[in-house]
Amino acid sequence: MSHPDYRLNLRPLGTPRGASSLAGPRGVGASPGDKKSKSKTTRGKKKSIFETYLSKEDVSEGLKRGTLIQGVLRINPKKFHEAFIPSPDGDRDIFIDGVVARNRALNGDLVVVNLLPEEQWKVIKPESNDKETEGAYESDLPEELCGSHLLQQSLKGYNDSPDVIIEAQFDDSDSEDGHGNMQNALVDGVKKLSVCVHEKGKEDAGAPVTKDENTFMSQDTRALPEKSLQRSAKVVYILEKKHSRAATGFLKLLADKNSELFRKYALFSPSDHRVPRIYVPLKDCPRDFVTRPKDYANTLFICRIVDWKEDSNFALGQLAKSLGQAGEIEPETEGILTEYGVDFSDFSSEVLECLPQDLPWTIPPEEFSKRRDLRKDCVFTIDPSTARDLDDALSCKPVADGNFEVGVHIADVSYFVPEGSSLDKVAAERATSVYLVQKVVPMLPRLLCEELCSLNPMTDKLTFSVIWTLTPKGKILSEWFGQTVIRSCTKLSYEHAQSMIEGPTRKIPEEELPPVSPEHTSEEVHRAVLNLHRIAKELRQQRFVDGALRLDQLKLAFTLDHETGLPQGCHIYEYRDSNKLVEEFMLLANMAVARKIHCAFPERALLRRHPPPQTKMLNDLVEFCDQMGLPMDFSSAGALNKSLMETFGDDKYSLARKEVLTNMCSRPMQMALYFCSGVLQDQAQFRHYALNVPLYTHFTSPIRRFADVLVHRLLAATLGYRELPDVEPEALQKQADHCNDRRMASKRVQELSTSLFFAILVKESGPLESEAMVMGVLSQAFDVLVLRYGVQKRIYCNALPLQSYRFQKVGKKPELTLVWEPEDAEQGPAQQVVSIFSLVEVVLRAEATALKYSAILKRPGTEGLLDWQDEQGGRDLAEEQD
Repeated sequence: MSHPDYRLNLRPLGTPRGASSLAGPRGVGASPGDKKSKSKTTRGKKKSIFETYLSKEDVSEGLKRGTLIQGVLRINPKKFHEAFIPSPDGDRDIFIDGVVARNRALNGDLVVVNLLPEEQWKVIKPESNDKETEGAYESDLPEELCGSHLLQQSLKGYNDSPDVIIEAQFDDSDSEDGHGNMQNALVDGVKKLSVCVHEKGKEDAGAPVTKDENTFMSQDTRALPEKSLQRSAKVVYILEKKHSRAATGFLKLLADKNSELFRKYALFSPSDHRVPRIYVPLKDCPRDFVTRPKDYANTLFICRIVDWKEDSNFALGQLAKSLGQAGEIEPETEGILTEYGVDFSDFSSEVLECLPQDLPWTIPPEEFSKRRDLRKDCVFTIDPSTARDLDDALSCKPVADGNFEVGVHIADVSYFVPEGSSLDKVAAERATSVYLVQKVVPMLPRLLCEELCSLNPMTDKLTFSVIWTLTPKGKILSEWFGQTVIRSCTKLSYEHAQSMIEGPTRKIPEEELPPVSPEHTSEEVHRAVLNLHRIAKELRQQRFVDGALRLDQLKLAFTLDHETGLPQGCHIYEYRDSNKLVEEFMLLANMAVARKIHCAFPERALLRRHPPPQTKMLNDLVEFCDQMGLPMDFSSAGALNKSLMETFGDDKYSLARKEVLTNMCSRPMQMALYFCSGVLQDQAQFRHYALNVPLYTHFTSPIRRFADVLVHRLLAATLGYRELPDVEPEALQKQADHCNDRRMASKRVQELSTSLFFAILVKESGPLESEAMVMGVLSQAFDVLVLRYGVQKRIYCNALPLQSYRFQKVGKKPELTLVWEPEDAEQGPAQQVVSIFSLVEVVLRAEATALKYSAILKRPGTEGLLDWQDEQGGRDLAEEQD
């Protein structure tokens, strides 16, 4: 019922010393500004603040009867008193109001809630515009939705972007779900889709405090329309503590110097406001902290929560380590990794002993007799120029009747990772490599990632291949699966492949290309790339005709200073034909392997499903588009894709509007999930919404995803190379769940790494200017998508030099009229109307607080703004849309 917390406790942060003997501090903590807590201490027994959790038996019974509901807790990073769990029926999220109702659960935990009586449900006033009834969604596009392999790889080892569509961007080889860093608020009683840069969960400094218009019910609920109530609940049990219980933050002295607590504890204040403040024993703190607390004002620490008593507002924790100065890349990065439970420790000697010890390693002679020998074929890799972990290679040769033999050759990682070994266990635990802007935290030791498994050129490599006979239109005439040996003839970058595609008849000078093995020529490679490109275009066109969806979102790539590691500049990552070529064949291979393993082992296949969008959020989006007069069809993935392709022109304004709408469309999207086919009864739920296919899996990236290693083992069993792994469906599902958790954590870490580097760039190189498009309008603020950088920010009216501002609805559309202070006495005040899809000019500038930056609106008519599509913008949006 309750899964054990199936994650490594990393580094020195492991089990706190003496954790079991640490009792909660006497008295409830009073800290500066925490007025409520001061009155709570009473003589004798302290009054509980939180309810005691239900027993496991009561929880089990309640879930069976349907009186209790379970779900993953999401805490709004902008308003940390608001939390949500998804409704099991896909309707509006269930609301959990305040820290007490959250009952010590943290963001990401799997919790059980009890619905409150209807008279305590949240009232959503239809006329209210500043409401956020579904909490901050950190959006979850699957890679197959975004654009995967290519992107992931194009930044590999340097700065991978997120999941294909979105995964494509941070780390994948196919395009899947949908994603971003976002928050959902309402426009006109509909969800106002607003997006905020994560900024470690803090409220924006200087944000106006607006009165909460989502009041709780005092009037008779029967008089209210059903739509204006949001089911509300309280947490009664934590099924699984998925949050790492680690946080980065700062140390402070307690306020009351005369209290007993002051002599024993310091106060740890987490950077992420979703984590409670924590008492830490002074014996864990630096020796001179009490006498010189200001010396540590800018020092970042990591603290781990040890306990959180029912009678204390604050948790009890243990200081794990000092990271260094806040605002510096490495301390901040280590903090992010630790908070999300990423194991970045060195591999143990026990794990390294599982690797081949006699180096240089060569393929044992007996392997050649078991495998198809493709070493003489023209096989090559296409990856980001910085990539070192080369998972996949391609081949394409003409055969009779004008058809082609096309091969996808994937590193045979499972050969080097014996099932049940220490290496297998640590890879299963890590579950994925984590791509940061400046480095990679690998799933496997570097000897495997970068040498033995990596399909480096001009060396014999063990691979698992899918080989098809394809017509020039991409129709599959035959397919073959098997273990192979290849010898890649060259390592192409995406730029090399792109130049071949763009110059089909040009002889590319040798100095512009990487070395090619003597058995093959650059012309032969060029021909193969062109043939693959032509087939990929046909495959892609057919996928969209068949109803696939792609949501390309703006993704940042950075150029880093080689000496300091600081960002020197950034550009929007360009997703080109060479990326699409690789992606199409990775998708084709993943779909083929999914069919093969499911046919052979219908109860034990590890597959990947993508559920359809959340009903409530989708309905809100439909309503929003109707109000804005946008002819969007949300009836299916394919219909949505067609609408996005056809609704907009290719002028600058239309492309910007499309970026905003694409962003909004990504929000109702759910995560793509690994699952075991024997655990889900209804095969209709196996479907992949974005790809619009009945079966899908991940096979093509085993160096960086453990799910792919499991799929390789299943495929090997299907083909008779080995026995079926001895894993029951329930145990395989548990592994799938763990892969899902770690993949989500990895994605969040990638997003936070990008946010960190962008914030540093603003601080070092700012202020930065760009055009922006308004995404949502509130009564005292509005949200914009900053087009040159792909970031989303909220601009507050009270931060601008305005004489006044006025909010109104024009029809159903929200609108702010800004009246600017005149720049000199002779000028009259300038008026500016801000509504959804307005193009505005913004300036991003660093704030005094470490790594925070804000957006302000440029006064209308000010000179000096660059066009967001100029060369600094880094891409022509029109090229990305199929």
